[in-house]
Amino acid sequence: MAYSPDFRASPPFAGGAAQAAVLDQGLRAYMLRVYNWMASGLLLTGIVAYAVANTSLRDSFYHQVPTAFGQMVLRPTGLATLCMIAPIGFVMVLSFGVNRLSRSTAQALYWAFCAVMGASLANIFLVYAQSSIASTFMITAGTFAAMSIWGYTTRTDLSRMGSFLIMGLFGIIIASLVNVVFLHAAGLQFAISIIGVVVFTGLTAWDTQRIKVSYVNFAHADGPDAAAKRSVYDALNLYLNFINLFMMLLQLTGNRSSSN
Repeated sequence: MAYSPDFRASPPFAGGAAQAAVLDQGLRAYMLRVYNWMASGLLLTGIVAYAVANTSLRDSFYHQVPTAFGQMVLRPTGLATLCMIAPIGFVMVLSFGVNRLSRSTAQALYWAFCAVMGASLANIFLVYAQSSIASTFMITAGTFAAMSIWGYTTRTDLSRMGSFLIMGLFGIIIASLVNVVFLHAAGLQFAISIIGVVVFTGLTAWDTQRIKVSYVNFAHADGPDAAAKRSVYDALNLYLNFINLFMMLLQLTGNRSSSN
C-alpha cells in the first residue's frame, strides 16, 4: 500500500502545529542517530580493512585458502559479489529478530557485522591503489549524501520504485554469481557495475524516505528501546547501500595497484 511521504499529513499527528513541530524535532533527532550509527559502522569497517590489509594476518589468510575458492573470492568482481550476498542472512536475522533482541544485543551484532565486513574488504588494499580507494570513497560519499538528502526532502512518493530496485538487486546478485563462477566476462561485469550504481543510488533515496515515513508511522507507539533497535536496523540498510555503491564504483573507476 502506498504511503504519503509528507509526514505532516499523517493522521496520528494531524491535530495541530505543535504536534507537527514535536514530530519534526523527533524525526530529525532520529535521522541523526541513524546517520551516526551508519558513519560509525563505516569507520569501523575502514579501520578493520586497513589493519587486516597491513598485517601478517593478511598473507596467512589469503595464501592458505583453497586455490579455486581463493581465485574466485579474491578477484575484485568476486569480492563485490560476496559483499552483496554475505549481508542477506544477517539482515534477515536482525529484521525478523529485532523485536526479540535486546537493545545491547542488536547493537553488538551491528558492530560485529561491520568488523567482519571490514575484514572481507581488506583485499581492496591489495588490488587497488590507495589513492584510487580514497577518491572513490569521496565520490561515493558525495553521491550517497545527495541521494539521501533528496530522499528525505522530496514529496514524490518513492515507494513505487522500491519493488523494481529490489528486483534489480537480486538480478545483479544472480548475474554476478553466474559471471564470477562460470563466464568471467569483463563486458558483463562492466554492465553489472553500471546497473549496480543505478540500483544502489536509487535504494539510498528509497531507504531514506522509507526510514522517514516509518518513523512517522511508529513514533507514537515506539518506546525508547524499540526506537533504538530500529535505528540500528535502519542504519544497517543505509550502510549496505553505501558499501555496495562504493564497490560498484571502485570496479568502474578504480586504478589497480602497481604491484598487481
